[in-house]
Amino acid sequence: MVTLIDTSTAKPRHPEKANRPDSLVLRKPDWIRVKAPGSAVYNETRQIVRENNLVTVCEEAGCPNIGECWSKKHATMMIMGEICTRACAFCNVRTGLPGPLDPNEPENVAKAVEKLGLEHVVITSVDRDDLADGGAQHFANVILAIRARNPKTTIEILTPDFLRKDGALEVVVEAKPDVFNHNLETVPSKYLKVRPGARYFHSIRLLQKVKELDPAMFTKSGIMVGLGEERNEVLQLMDDLRSAEVDFLTIGQYLQPTKKHYPLQRFVTPEEFKSYATVATAKGFSLVSSSPLTRSSHHAGEDFARLKAARIAKLGH
Repeated sequence: MVTLIDTSTAKPRHPEKANRPDSLVLRKPDWIRVKAPGSAVYNETRQIVRENNLVTVCEEAGCPNIGECWSKKHATMMIMGEICTRACAFCNVRTGLPGPLDPNEPENVAKAVEKLGLEHVVITSVDRDDLADGGAQHFANVILAIRARNPKTTIEILTPDFLRKDGALEVVVEAKPDVFNHNLETVPSKYLKVRPGARYFHSIRLLQKVKELDPAMFTKSGIMVGLGEERNEVLQLMDDLRSAEVDFLTIGQYLQPTKKHYPLQRFVTPEEFKSYATVATAKGFSLVSSSPLTRSSHHAGEDFARLKAARIAKLGH
């Protein structure tokens, strides 16, 4: 879903951050820079998104890979509106009280997937703590609508944590997405300041429970680095995810959206990312993507093919 917002009249994007002191935004090193978007296919993708009244996390979260992905007609749909009920210190998605769910959204997303010709689609959402089920049924409705119109398209979802929403996870898993992704975002010692509305071990348990409900479903999680975490904390997080039988780990560089967001501590070098990938692979993840520009949905289609191939190789059939 991509929604244009008139910033001259709109409410502040992050009212909860307005009174925070400014922090220095570090200059990006050469390895983190990307080309500005603007190809013909990029513009076509943007038009399709607009015509179907959709929001994309690509725009809302300020993803650095938007130019590359949209030039391939790869857009990550963000359902349930563009306003989140959480106020994570790292996130650029708007915070506030969301409006009612759009009953036409599942079909609109399915139509956009068809027009874009997507073989693999990633569906994410804002947190909807205001809803009794956290938006679980809406996720299921979107999955079913995509399946009905695009039966050959594989579906990856990136969900909230459904904290204190009993039965919500079961509803989503029953809709049979091909990949269930839920990001830990950071190490547990940073949760109080970086992700205060979430609980680290609840998120681990959520991913573990997906495997209990459907052992064949691929699970995935991701973190950002550069927030001040220690290397040994990242390695412990890997062990926690493997204990939950998570298949796929993504590790990317945190990029501070504004001076009011959680301050970036440092840029992690490409060599360090490679080292994390080596260790994670040795710990048993079927697939690892670890680089400065890695994001949850970047190259998701190609990664899904690699994930399936890795499982076949592991099982021998």
